[in-house]
Amino acid sequence: MSADARGGSPRATRRRVVVTGASAGLGYFVSEQLAATGARVVLACRDEGRAERAAESIRAVVPDADLQIVLTDLADLASTRAAAEQIAADGPVDALVANAGVVGSRRRRVTSDGFELQFGTNHLGHFALVSHLLPAIAAAEAGRIVHVGSIAHRFARLDLDDPMMVRQYRGHLAYSRSKLAVMTFGFELDRRLRESGSTVRSLVAHPGFSLENLTERRPGITRRRWLPSPLIGLMRTVSQGKDQGARPLTYAAIGADVQGGEYWGPDGWFQLTGSPALVRAQRHAHSRKVAARLWNLSSRLTRVHPILE
Repeated sequence: MSADARGGSPRATRRRVVVTGASAGLGYFVSEQLAATGARVVLACRDEGRAERAAESIRAVVPDADLQIVLTDLADLASTRAAAEQIAADGPVDALVANAGVVGSRRRRVTSDGFELQFGTNHLGHFALVSHLLPAIAAAEAGRIVHVGSIAHRFARLDLDDPMMVRQYRGHLAYSRSKLAVMTFGFELDRRLRESGSTVRSLVAHPGFSLENLTERRPGITRRRWLPSPLIGLMRTVSQGKDQGARPLTYAAIGADVQGGEYWGPDGWFQLTGSPALVRAQRHAHSRKVAARLWNLSSRLTRVHPILE
């Protein structure tokens, strides 16, 4: 399938797809795009009111959208477990798009379990959710897990001796490290799934450089700031809207030619903009030595362990 063909979405009728952080940004547009393909979309969101507004907005675009709301706070391991149990009780999960996350925090903050907020939400929360949902994903005919990475992984290395950045905290570095952890886990999970003989596939996708100001308008969902037209024009040369940035994530979730262990993102310059395509992650995101340490640390901190069957 060509990159241009990937500008649209393949059909996913009757598939059940869970999207975390579905009430805004990338998660919202992934959910809208999936609903348009006929998938049943589980909106896994922290705030019920925002989730309901998102569902209303999706139905304004896709009147026959099949949606379910499950309250999920990735910064709270108890909430994550409860959400997974609720989702699994309804049957197999064909795909999980692990999208929710915290982007930037100037001061160091912690989750309800005491983890640094960005590492604790973006990585540990999803590590726990994936672990709890694996049996339901394995019960699907060809279950798939899409971990949402970032081009920010290029500029960081994991410090697993101080993963919570207690000694020195910098918000942008905390974000980059959390996304590198997401990607390292995603690639390692697929390797272990293959070794175990599982039919589940794990892969990573990223949205490029996606900005709210370039995003299609959705009342109550998108929030644009006024900016001069020349600046908007300049932004369009190196960035795109979140609606377009969501497309690699959507394609990774339901594309027929997608394989485990792959990395999907925009096909443009420096992977900043463009249509969904196979792209390359930095070599350090594939380190098995680092991945083993991260896996063991994550399991110990969350007190859960992925069951690979």
